[in-house]
Amino acid sequence: MIQIREFCKCYGNEKAVDHLSVEVLPGQVLGLIGRNGAGKTTTLRTLTGIIPATSGSVSIAGYEVNKNPIEAKQRTAYVPDDPQLFNDLTVEQHLQFTASVYEVTDFSDKMNGLLDRFELTEKRHSPASGLSRGMRQKLAICCAYLHDPDALLLDEPMTGLDPPGIRNLKQSIKERARQGTAVIISSHLLAMVEDICTHVLIIDRGQMKFYGSLAEIKAQLSNQERPTEPSSLEDVFFAAIDCASEVGQVVSVSNASATSTTEVATPS
Repeated sequence: MIQIREFCKCYGNEKAVDHLSVEVLPGQVLGLIGRNGAGKTTTLRTLTGIIPATSGSVSIAGYEVNKNPIEAKQRTAYVPDDPQLFNDLTVEQHLQFTASVYEVTDFSDKMNGLLDRFELTEKRHSPASGLSRGMRQKLAICCAYLHDPDALLLDEPMTGLDPPGIRNLKQSIKERARQGTAVIISSHLLAMVEDICTHVLIIDRGQMKFYGSLAEIKAQLSNQERPTEPSSLEDVFFAAIDCASEVGQVVSVSNASATSTTEVATPS
């Protein structure tokens, strides 16, 4: 559903993403994690067509984003880390506008269900300018879900959400995945995304360090000479970064569509 092939993005002489190749199948939830400036948001924005790739290709549902941007965007939903809403439009008008853009017909029941689930029903006639940070985030999520995208891209989606909002979001992501949506979620809140991710991609300075299921990565790291075995996603992240720094290569890359694990070197 989501294919990234030898993707590179450069800003002048600086390479933000370096030969990244990843595949996310329908029903998979990929946790995209890394330090600030690792290239996570650049990757997501390229998948949405906001910025172009310097080289390589990115595709959504078989449509290459740079060659078939409309077809790819019709099948994609993106929630950025700081959603830019229309301050003068109400909550309901945002959803009506989204339905119009994506040609969603008979959307009223779906809209009402989303507003109820994310506790926005009482705010449906309020302008976006009057919403709290968390409510703005919930509205962006509702807009993303409205057209049932094939690919769902979430960049720090839990920012500003209250505990019920976080729980609803996590449950809804699992539901979307069960329905066949391919999901990429980027977040620094590792404990909160650990139980919803089927796969993990760790990047550092634009380069892929680990890619595979959490179980595969834990097993790979357990084979390294380390004082303790990683048990949580946070442990995995720090062990992966340390291990990759020590050996100067990608320690393990698991093809999402295969069962084997392959050793590959990081591009120099």
